[in-house]
Amino acid sequence: MTDLTGRIALVTGASRGIGRAVAIALAQAGADVAVNYRERATEAIEVVETIHALGRRAIAVPADVSRGDAVSEMFRTAEHALGLIDILVNNAGIAIFHDIDALTEEDFDHTIAVNLKSAFLCIRAAIPHMRERGWGRIVNISSGAARGAGGIGPHYNASKAGMEGLARGYAARLVKHGITVNSVAPSLIATDMVQAGLAASLSRIPAGRFGTSEEVAQVVLMLVGNGYMTGQTVALSGGMSFN
Repeated sequence: MTDLTGRIALVTGASRGIGRAVAIALAQAGADVAVNYRERATEAIEVVETIHALGRRAIAVPADVSRGDAVSEMFRTAEHALGLIDILVNNAGIAIFHDIDALTEEDFDHTIAVNLKSAFLCIRAAIPHMRERGWGRIVNISSGAARGAGGIGPHYNASKAGMEGLARGYAARLVKHGITVNSVAPSLIATDMVQAGLAASLSRIPAGRFGTSEEVAQVVLMLVGNGYMTGQTVALSGGMSFN
């Protein structure tokens, strides 16, 4: 079991789905957690209350993580309330379902900003203090679409492939400071986003079911607890693909 007692975590997009499960799992392991959200305040507060019931500290922090000024303010708020961030999970993301002929420049830019640029902005904000303390864990929530065709669109593929490239680039440069950077790449997890847009894809999964957000959170905890694994992508696909 990973013991995160005394550690401070920040999870972006943590009001529901995978982010919610990750935030709660980190708290169950002993961490205090900053729960980021953009619009779903009620759901974020419910996650905070769940964490409080586990005996851990938590706050809900609103921020549009695709904006640098908002990310800086989010970190200031989280660090003032809880302490310096030890663990960063970049989970915030959007999926704009479009046929390739209907995909617009605005769709592409917005997807890259929310899914990829946000991870850069959050990592940039987190690493100075991690480097000072000689310990840090960064996990990007990618997708099987980073390597496969996916069902959302090339804009989404590009954003998730970029997240994995970002993780490798930082991993190579930060490991000497005790900071690991890895990615988790789930495919067809039972979240609102997947079930709304890709429900017909269930028959494609050899395991015969969607994955769960809690199963993704288990992998995040494994990466947070391992100081030797860095620059890697862990896939969860129910047998659809193999590394």
